[in-house]
Amino acid sequence: MAKKIVPDELWEIVEPLLPPEPPKPDGGRPRVSNRAALTGILFVLKSGIPWAMLPQERGCGSGVTCWRRLRDWHEAGVWKKLHQSLLEYLQEAEQLDWDRACMDSVSIKAKKGDQPLAQTRQTVGDPELNGTY
Repeated sequence: MAKKIVPDELWEIVEPLLPPEPPKPDGGRPRVSNRAALTGILFVLKSGIPWAMLPQERGCGSGVTCWRRLRDWHEAGVWKKLHQSLLEYLQEAEQLDWDRACMDSVSIKAKKGDQPLAQTRQTVGDPELNGTY
């Protein structure tokens, strides 16, 4: 049997972080479950396929549905909360080694920046000399 993309243990962490389903005053089709949408999101991100090529047989809804749910959850701050929850979970399980942690400039802001030591020299040639129009 194939390994689940969203195992029960992960789903127990993710489910409480998700926003409630928006009301549908006019009815409409039943909504794809959050777990199915998460499965589709993770499948696309792990495989690298385009959203439009998400196989319908996986039962995750369409690629557009999964992409919209990804967008909505991002706007609701779900991914930041999930990141924090997973770090706490791994810390409790003694699976984190903070002696080997590293940071990059994408995730850590430079407070007040740093002043350059000298003015940067221009490396682009004179635009009037460019023969391309």
